[in-house]
Order: sequence, then C-alpha cells, then structure tokens
Amino acid sequence: MDPPRKGCDPVCLDTIVKMAPKRVVYVSCDSATLARDLKYLGERGYAVKKVRGCDMFGQTGHVETVCLLSRKAQ
Repeated sequence: MDPPRKGCDPVCLDTIVKMAPKRVVYVSCDSATLARDLKYLGERGYAVKKVRGCDMFGQTGHVETVCLLSRKAQ
C-alpha cells in the first residue's frame, strides 16, 4: 500500500487486519505516520521483516520508505 502523507486511516488498517494477508508492503513518505501505522499493525499480528529507504527525490530531504511486514505465526 502507498497511503498519502497523512498515513492510513483506521478503516484501511482494520480492513488489512481483517483480510489477514501473509505479507504487506507499505510505502511511506512520512516517517511519523509510518511509525504510527506500523505500531498499529504490530499490535495486531504483523512484524516488520525488512525496511529500505529509497531516494526518489534527488537533492531534496524527502525519502520514501518501503517496509515488508509479515503476519506473525499464530
């Protein structure tokens, strides 16, 4: 998913949790909302497996962050 700068709204996050995919790839341009949403998903059964910063906007302070989350074993 690639939400806007404000991050995912609670309905979107709840839908992801209810659908329970094995993996989620989250692309974010705002580290604060990314942290908030990762915390929410982490509390509901997902673990961050990989994180990568991508400099998509050269010569600026903006970096896209790509996170791979996997569903924890039940």
